Amino acid sequence: MSELTFRDFAGAIMRGDAAAAATVLETLLALPVEPARAATEHFRGRMADPAFMPKAMGLRTAVTTGSDAEIAALLADCFGLADTSGALAALRARYPAP
Repeated sequence: MSELTFRDFAGAIMRGDAAAAATVLETLLALPVEPARAATEHFRGRMADPAFMPKAMGLRTAVTTGSDAEIAALLADCFGLADTSGALAALRARYPAP
């Protein structure tokens, strides 16, 4: 199996497979099951806002070239995470800062 990415999360969301999307977040953001489900539902709820998707797509760029503060703000906004420290650490481990 290939390594999971945000593309896998987006694909699961677009297929309407919230369970698969949450499983991807468990891996990418090192979230326990219930917080991953809540984060997935938060994301799905925000999708109705036309300004949201470009912001969500910006997370990929932020992870590779942005600051920790920028990534944390996007994690909070896109996934409703109150404490982003664990998710940020998981992303930095997977995608080290340049």
